[in-house]
Amino acid sequence: QVQLVEPGGGSVQAGASLRLSCSASGFTYGTYYMGWFRQAPGKQREGVAAMSTSGRVTTYADSVRGRFTISRDNAKNTLYLQMNSLKPEDTALYYCAASLIITDGQALDPGRYRYWGKGTQVTVSS
Repeated sequence: QVQLVEPGGGSVQAGASLRLSCSASGFTYGTYYMGWFRQAPGKQREGVAAMSTSGRVTTYADSVRGRFTISRDNAKNTLYLQMNSLKPEDTALYYCAASLIITDGQALDPGRYRYWGKGTQVTVSS
């Protein structure tokens, strides 16, 4: 049974940092492209960051580049998202997701991802 579990959300003030993690099981984690997505109330789900199977290729949304860092530990089947300098507009439900096949330009496209976690809430107050 495929599971993606994302503990680590929370409520913080603007400027603070949070680290999200995503624990994967039930599939061959090291062969899947992994991504973080988020969805705010009334908005579409959007890609935040993604990482290739080896970790050599990373993709970031313009809105988070320079503030967020994605990483993965294939030995622990775990994906991370370090979020620094958080802003109120970062408030959303954050999901991790897994994709077997990603080609150029697709890394932040939610439609390309097969497996999804249930999400963890991140709330940033001003």
